Amino acid sequence: MKFIETAVPGPIIVEPAVFGDDRGFFLESWNVAKFRDGGLDLAFVQDNHSRSAKGVLRGLHFQNPNPQGKLVRVTAGAVWDVAVDVRRSSPHFGKWVGVELSAANKRMFWVPPGFAHGFLTLEDDTDFLYKCTALYEPASEHSLLWNDPSLGIDWPLDGLELNLSASDIAGTPLANIKGFA
Repeated sequence: MKFIETAVPGPIIVEPAVFGDDRGFFLESWNVAKFRDGGLDLAFVQDNHSRSAKGVLRGLHFQNPNPQGKLVRVTAGAVWDVAVDVRRSSPHFGKWVGVELSAANKRMFWVPPGFAHGFLTLEDDTDFLYKCTALYEPASEHSLLWNDPSLGIDWPLDGLELNLSASDIAGTPLANIKGFA
């Protein structure tokens, strides 16, 4: 398993060892010892699975209080996955990192607590799975405005008809969010 640091400290791209032949493939998506050796000593309490059509944008979500860390991956289709630092005391506050996750590349992405998270589906019937370090609490959930010009996220929108929830359309700009200390 390979752990790749990103331009914004905290989020990490995880490339599992994939063993394949003409019958298919095998990979470990979670191994506590290998993740600990890679610098991620994590305890997960909830697993989630979503399926989305092409062009669905979910996010940018975070919980405050009770922040969640998320280990995310795609088992069918592809997404552009984004993490934004929403820790006000961080020198990287408001900085983002994006990575393509797909069934083909089998990459995973660690989004630590203190980061807003979202993704854009690039293919129909995309299955997105994520392990969380804290339980979902609707009263603690916030939505950072996905297209806030101060973030400058480079979403790959060409050829896509966007589909967002009402709460994501009405997200809060970075300057007004209840970020972390």
